[in-house]
Amino acid sequence: MLDVLGRDVQGEAAFLRGRGAVSRVVLPGGVGAWVVTDAGVMRGLLADGRVSKDAYRHWPAWRRGEVSGSWPLAVWVSVQNLVTSYGAEHRRLRGLMASAFTARRVALLAPRVEEIAAGLLEGVEEAAGRGGGGVVDVRELFALPLPGRVMLELFGIPEEFRGPLREIIDGFFDTGVSSERAQANYRALYSTMGELVAFKRRCPGEDLTSALIAAGSTDRRDGADAADGTGSAGGMGAAGVSGAEGGSGGGGLSEKEIVDNLIMLLSAGCEPTVNLLGNAVALLLGDRGQLELVRSGRVSWGDVVEEAVRVEAPGANAILRYAVEDVRVGETVIPAGDALVMSFAAAGRDPGVHGADADVFDVTRGTRREHLSFGYGVHYCLGAPLARLEAEIALRALFGRFPRMRAAFGPGELPRTESFISNGPRVLPVIPGPAAAVA
Repeated sequence: MLDVLGRDVQGEAAFLRGRGAVSRVVLPGGVGAWVVTDAGVMRGLLADGRVSKDAYRHWPAWRRGEVSGSWPLAVWVSVQNLVTSYGAEHRRLRGLMASAFTARRVALLAPRVEEIAAGLLEGVEEAAGRGGGGVVDVRELFALPLPGRVMLELFGIPEEFRGPLREIIDGFFDTGVSSERAQANYRALYSTMGELVAFKRRCPGEDLTSALIAAGSTDRRDGADAADGTGSAGGMGAAGVSGAEGGSGGGGLSEKEIVDNLIMLLSAGCEPTVNLLGNAVALLLGDRGQLELVRSGRVSWGDVVEEAVRVEAPGANAILRYAVEDVRVGETVIPAGDALVMSFAAAGRDPGVHGADADVFDVTRGTRREHLSFGYGVHYCLGAPLARLEAEIALRALFGRFPRMRAAFGPGELPRTESFISNGPRVLPVIPGPAAAVA
């Protein structure tokens, strides 16, 4: 059974990789699935039209009620958004949202990301005290709020919604919660998002929430209202575009799709980037030689980001995908209707791709960009350019402001997020040292 608290993500990934390219696992609640650990096999399945993301159409256990809405991880398969769509429905939703994340639009965000980073670093400097000798948690003061503020501004989220949304999103990734707590968080999620959409209808602005609402149609409410948290949609993951088609049809967004896509965009835009930053800072502080390589200009901050994403995938395991028909992987046949988990943590350290030292953080590694942590194929993460931009700016600013920063933790001492999906440090104590002059 996968450890729901993710206490040793990489150890578990290595164990599963040792069992073969695919193997059987048990998810929380006794739900069986296949876990994919081989990078090559994973790449093929992520682009295979025989692998679906629609639980209502292609996961019999969900369709028959054997896995119900009370399952602690039900929210990952019940939402109806870009991440959970399949085939023509995915193409429709992606076409509506892709323009928000073009390279040009992302680049235009750089000055604001730099402003946010600079403001947060002032808070870190103040918390560290005179001479920067105090211990501060840079996850709490920097890595956590930076992507959150970027996304909240990008989507025009009013101040009164920010606290509740942060709490709800945290609960979304906590895979160790009870069924009761998961259900309560699920209801709070839809209630809050429904209120947000209603507010933005009354007070639209130049933001992505207003743009999504404008793309919708108030007379198309396929299934239940958004606030009910019901309706049909598939699981989380990435698949090819061929196979059965489905969805609500038409060119706009239904009410539920507006809410569910907001949920997806906000959660995917915050938690993984927090983990990316936390992992990268911890890795650099754990190996000063790697940090010196980037400071000397031998490698770029972009190289650091790619290697950090490879060696510590911000999303350790992606759930769920489903075999539309029998799928053969080597000598193993995954029966039609079975669920799959993609272990990005295992694939990132696949020695067949990255060599015998795949566990080692090496910013000069030739295969550092050959990871699957942002997905692959038609479902490649829309927000990947923004995550990279935020991470590069944040790391450059942090280590530029505190050139003598050192870890206040030893090897293996950082507590990790209590999740087998989200992968990052829960705290990140450092001693910043004297701050450099601000240009």
